[in-house]
Amino acid sequence: MAEYDYDVLVIGAGPGGYVAAIRAAQLGLKTACAESRETLGGTCLNVGCIPSKAMLHASEFFDAAANGTMESMGIEVSPKLNMEKLHGQRLDAVDGLTKGIEFLFKKNKVDWKKGHAKFVDAHTVEVGGEKVTAKEVVIATGSSVTPLPGVEVDNAKHVVVDSTGALELPKVPEHMVVIGGGVIGLELGSVWRRLGAKVTCVEFLDEILPGMDSDVRKESRKIFKKQGIEFKLSTKVTGVSVKGKKATLTLEPANGGDEETMEADCVLVSIGRKPNTDGLGLENIGLETNKRGQIEVDGEFRTAVDGVRAIGDVVPGPMLAHKAEDEGIAVAEWIAGDTGIVNHDVIPSVVYTWPEIAGVGLTEEQAIEKMGGDEKAVKTSKFPMMANSRAKTNHEPDGFVKVIAEAESDRVLGVWAIASVAGTMIAEAALAMEFGATSEDIAYTCHAHPTHAEAMKEAAMGVQGKPIHI
Repeated sequence: MAEYDYDVLVIGAGPGGYVAAIRAAQLGLKTACAESRETLGGTCLNVGCIPSKAMLHASEFFDAAANGTMESMGIEVSPKLNMEKLHGQRLDAVDGLTKGIEFLFKKNKVDWKKGHAKFVDAHTVEVGGEKVTAKEVVIATGSSVTPLPGVEVDNAKHVVVDSTGALELPKVPEHMVVIGGGVIGLELGSVWRRLGAKVTCVEFLDEILPGMDSDVRKESRKIFKKQGIEFKLSTKVTGVSVKGKKATLTLEPANGGDEETMEADCVLVSIGRKPNTDGLGLENIGLETNKRGQIEVDGEFRTAVDGVRAIGDVVPGPMLAHKAEDEGIAVAEWIAGDTGIVNHDVIPSVVYTWPEIAGVGLTEEQAIEKMGGDEKAVKTSKFPMMANSRAKTNHEPDGFVKVIAEAESDRVLGVWAIASVAGTMIAEAALAMEFGATSEDIAYTCHAHPTHAEAMKEAAMGVQGKPIHI
């Protein structure tokens, strides 16, 4: 008899977990995956990345019809919003993709253990009343919405909601207040703004999109403001009270000052996410988390407990689905005796607003800091999308591409973009950086015309002061 039921047991079937399970099975390891949801795919596929993109995409069509963009191109329509169909296409997308993962589990002979998982010991996990043993256990439990002290979320009432509740509003609110100027808040705020809501974004910091390049942060806010989103920066929410179908927020300056109130039909709490480690029974195996609630791992994703590894949102690093997926592949390869590779310095990030906002590598501020504070050691170039022929023809003039390079070697340190297809364009920059490209390498690579991607080429040409179209 085998010593363990499985070679690998993955806890969690989100982007990191299900990918790790499939890769482990592909590598010949007997694999199981524990998941407490009724469907596979984790937050991303069920209530995160996928359904939010379905809503964003649909709302873009409505907005283009409603704001005159289509009319300016000779297409005259009178849009009418059908909320039932709008939500229906979102649910269809989720259903198709989650069933697709279930099919892949069967195809690759991954056993789905249904239920909440809790460690009994380092090699034994209880799932739905069943004890399962494995030589290696991978924690891939993802993250959940960070609560705001003093603010109670009740998605069922549709007044104070989190990101999940914001996807399922039965009607367009007259006034939505978004608490938090990060990726999720801006994406979902954009959805409801396009569909007709007045949207106010309250951000504790002095600028939106923390962690992104400062030029991108400033320009993005200008674009969102032009679209109709109002901002209250350097402001903290001290409380939210609900009476009937209305919410009253109390606000004050982040550094202290006079209190003010604001009324809203819907309040979206979107201040970040926290690792899902509660209820896992980590105390049963002597595994502690750090101050941020994360599980520390080494280069092979091993925790301090032999036989237990961790990936994705529960470990340090950006909480991004694609980062978790890459780690899922890598951890399976390490377990199988191969070499797993994830370059954590080249993880792109994207905000799927209109236009999209994307970046990879260092911001200009980080690059200068890396060079010992010497601003002359870093060269940058920005190329505006209004000078890009495809963007101009498509009536998409907002944004730019910014390339950051080391002055001496010309090696690309970071690329940032605001463009309608920035999320796709950034893949080129990530690939270039993965191969250690210089700005000259990008500049002398032929790009198809007319495409948005030509802006990447022109920005790279600008590092040496030689762009053509500006």
